[in-house]
Amino acid sequence: KFIEGCGVSLILGDNIFYGKLDFYRDALAIERGACIFGYQVRDPERYGVVEFDSGGKAISLEEKPKQPRSHFAVPGLYVYDERVVELCRTLRPSARGELEITDLNLLYLRENQLHVKLLSRGVAWLDTGTTTTLLEAGNYIATIEHRQGLKVACLEEVALRAGFITESQLAATIDRLPKGEYRDYLRIVCDEGPSAGPDPVG
Repeated sequence: KFIEGCGVSLILGDNIFYGKLDFYRDALAIERGACIFGYQVRDPERYGVVEFDSGGKAISLEEKPKQPRSHFAVPGLYVYDERVVELCRTLRPSARGELEITDLNLLYLRENQLHVKLLSRGVAWLDTGTTTTLLEAGNYIATIEHRQGLKVACLEEVALRAGFITESQLAATIDRLPKGEYRDYLRIVCDEGPSAGPDPVG
């Protein structure tokens, strides 16, 4: 009920996106319909797959096809207009006995209201739904943090640099944290102030 009558974004809990967020901001600016994303992968049969015509327009969606029609998987990030709840109520369980997000997206596609934005090479999409991919994602993030000396998705840092909290509020939060590397990092962030370092939001 909390989303009925409003546009909404949905992200699956085992999905991680790293890189510039321009593609997402562009999707939020779309006023009508739905927006999904395409990401080139070598094993599209593991995912929902979007197919394009020669003009780059989406023409089909399939969930984990045995013979994929493209190498563009659909990541677990979606943007919907205010009609999404109404459309969800028309869905019926699939052969797996589940309501499928692909079926919802197909409703928008049939109305010519499905937008697809391709993620660039500079954006990493990590699906952590298996123990192997979870390990790979952890190693990826650890490598970036070790190389740069900066935390990925440090919410307190993001909040400070975006102006959502003040340095004094961050300092109060730090005082409540147990001793450790994370607390030490936030202390450095607090001492540097909100304008130091690269943009943590992307």
